[in-house]
This record gives sequence, C-alpha cells and structure tokens, in this order.
Amino acid sequence: MILDTNAVSAWAEGHPGVQSPLRSADRLVVLVIVLGEYYFGIRQSRYRRRYENWLRRYLPLVEIATITQVTAEVYAQLRLELKRAGNPIPPNDAWIAALARQHTLPVLSNDAHFDRVEGITRIAF
Repeated sequence: MILDTNAVSAWAEGHPGVQSPLRSADRLVVLVIVLGEYYFGIRQSRYRRRYENWLRRYLPLVEIATITQVTAEVYAQLRLELKRAGNPIPPNDAWIAALARQHTLPVLSNDAHFDRVEGITRIAF
C-alpha cells in the first residue's frame, strides 16, 4: 500500500482510521515526494522535534520509493488521461497515483480525487 502525505500525518498522529489498513498491508510504501512534503510540513510545525522523532522510529518500517523512467512514463500517460477527461489532480498526487498504477498497489489517502484515476484503488480512513 502506498501512503499519501495525509496518511503519513494521520499515522504520526495516531489516527484510529489508519491503524487497520496499516496493520493489514503486505507492504508500506512512501514515495520520496511524499516524504519531502512531510518534511516540509514538520519543519514548519511547533511540534517539529516530536515528528522528527516519530520519523526516526517509523520510517525504517516503510519502503521509500523513488521515481524511475517507468514511473515517469506512467505519470505522463496518467496526467494526459486526466487532462483529456477534464479531471486533473495535483501534480504530486499524480506521481503517487502513477506509482500505485505501476506497482498495482492501493493508495491510503483521504483525497477523493484519487478515485478519478483509472487503475488504482484508494483506501479512505
């Protein structure tokens, strides 16, 4: 399962809605872009040390996925499909969706716009 930034945040906050999906997943994958968004958010937080400590503890439990040439090709096709359908999504979320499509993994997210992307499944929390 690929975690969107809001899923990583919910996990760090102990949100009860993410606990079951996290426990039942065979793989937990965080795209390097999501990690960058999360770092950006916590560097602005008054609880920065708490979240940095959480990352040190839990980051080793996930796979950090990078963008490959194949991911880039899937991303381009996905963005084109969404543009033609008049349903664009934010670029960083398009990268997450591309990785999910590439690896046939669901996305844990509260962002409903993932539902507009053919070939992926969103798990809401």
